[in-house]
Amino acid sequence: MQWKMWGLPRTRYADCSGSESSEEMEIVVNIGGVKHVLPGDILNRYPETLLGELATNSSQSFDTVASLCDDYDPGKGEFYFDRDPDLFRSIVELYYYGEIHMKRGICPVFFLKEMEFWKIDPDFLDECCKGCLKEVEGELSEIADKVKLILDDLEGDPGANRWQRCQTFVWKLIEKPECSLPARIIAILSFIFILLSSMVMCVGTIPDLQTQDAEGNNVEHPILEAIETTCIVWFTVEYILRLVSSPNKVDFLLSIMNIIDFLAIIPFYVVLTLTYLGNAVLELSNVQQAVQALRILRIARIFKLARHSSGLQTLTYALKKSLKELGLLLMYMGIGIFLFSAMGYTLEQSHSETMFTSIPQSCWWAIITMTTVGYGDIYPKTTLGRCNAAVSFLCGVIAIALPIHPIINNFVICYNRQSMLHNAAKHELELMALQSETVRLGDASPKSLKSCGAVNFSQSDAYIPLLEDPSQGASLTTNKDEDDSTQE
Repeated sequence: MQWKMWGLPRTRYADCSGSESSEEMEIVVNIGGVKHVLPGDILNRYPETLLGELATNSSQSFDTVASLCDDYDPGKGEFYFDRDPDLFRSIVELYYYGEIHMKRGICPVFFLKEMEFWKIDPDFLDECCKGCLKEVEGELSEIADKVKLILDDLEGDPGANRWQRCQTFVWKLIEKPECSLPARIIAILSFIFILLSSMVMCVGTIPDLQTQDAEGNNVEHPILEAIETTCIVWFTVEYILRLVSSPNKVDFLLSIMNIIDFLAIIPFYVVLTLTYLGNAVLELSNVQQAVQALRILRIARIFKLARHSSGLQTLTYALKKSLKELGLLLMYMGIGIFLFSAMGYTLEQSHSETMFTSIPQSCWWAIITMTTVGYGDIYPKTTLGRCNAAVSFLCGVIAIALPIHPIINNFVICYNRQSMLHNAAKHELELMALQSETVRLGDASPKSLKSCGAVNFSQSDAYIPLLEDPSQGASLTTNKDEDDSTQE
C-alpha cells in the first residue's frame, strides 16, 4: 500500500480489530461531488470515527449503512456526503499521518465543526493549529461579552427597583454615548468642555492677557477664570453622577481614567482652600507657590479625552502590548548613551576649551545626539570627538529605527482587532434580531418566510451562536425540522 512505502508512523493509531477481508476492501466516498477511494485497513486505525464506523459496518444492512451517510448507492457501493471536499482533504490526513493540519485561510471554528461531524477528537489537531483555534475562541468570547453588554444596555434588569433603574439610566446617559441621542449629546459636551478648559489653561499663561491683583501679582483674566470655573463645575457634577450611578464604586475609584479625572478636578478646590487659608493664616508667598504647583496638575485633564476616543484607547493598548519592544529600545539607548558619553569625555580632555567637564554632563550631549535632536549647546571640538559624535548619531538612528516597526505593527493589529470585534458584535446582533423575527412569525411556512426576507441562520454552518437562548433554540429546531420535511 502507499502508506507502507512512505513509512508513516503509527504511534497514535488505534488497534485494528477488523477482519482481514475488511482490511483488504476499499471504501468509496463521494464528498461534494469529489470521489475518494480509501483502503479499509487505513480507516480501521480509528474505528471510533465516522469513516472508521463506515469501514466496519459497510457489510451490514442497508438501513445501518444509510444512517452513517447522507446517501448510499448499493449498486456502485458509493457513500455520499454533502460536505466541503477541500476540508475533507485535511480530514483524511488523520488516517495517513496520525494528525490533522488546517489549511491556510480556513476558519478554525468552522474546521472544528467539520471534525465534529466526522467524529474526530480535537486532540488530533496539531499544536500549531491549536494556537489559531484558541485565538479565534478568545475573539468569539470577546464578541459574546460585547453582545451581552449591548443587550444588557438595551434591555436592563426587569427585576430592578426604581432607584436601581434610575441609577442604570444615569450610568448609561453618562458612560454609554452609543445608547441614545441624549447620551451622545452629553459626550460631545464633555469633549467640548475638556478642549475649552485646556485652551483656557494655555491662553491664561500669556502675559498680555493677565491682570494684577491688589498686591501686584499677575493673575488670570476674570473672563478666563469664569470659563475655568464653569468647566470645573461641569467636571465635578459629571464625576459625582458617575460615582453615584456606578455599579461597582470600588472599581470606579481605582480606575486609572477616573483617578485622572479626580486629579484634574481637585487642584481647583485645593487652590480655593489655600487662597482662603493664605489670607487668614499662612503667608501669601507660600500660598502662591503652592497654587502655581497645583495649577500644573490641570494638564491631567487632557487625558480625559481618552474616555471619549477609541483611537487613544487603542494606542494605549498597543503600547501595553509593545512593552517588550519599548524595553529593548530603552536598553539600546541606555547602552549607547553610557558608551558614547564616556568616550566623548575622554576624547575631549585634550582640548583646553572642552565643554565635556564630566561624564554626567556628557550623558546629556549623548542623549540629544543619539535622539537626533542636536541642540548645539554642547559639541565636540577635537577631530576624534567629532568622529565619536558621528558614530553616536548613526547608532542612535539605528537603535530607534529597529523597534519602531514592531510597535507600529502592534498598533495596526490592535486597531484592526478592535474594529473587527465591534463589527462582529453588530453583525451578531443583526443575526439575533433576524432569528427573533423568524421565531415571532411562528406558523409561517418556509416559503412565506423567504418571501418576507427572513432567513433562518441556524441552518447555516457559517453561523456561530454566541449567546444561546434555550427557548429560541427549541423554536429554531422545530422550524428546521419542518423545513426538512417540506423539502423531502
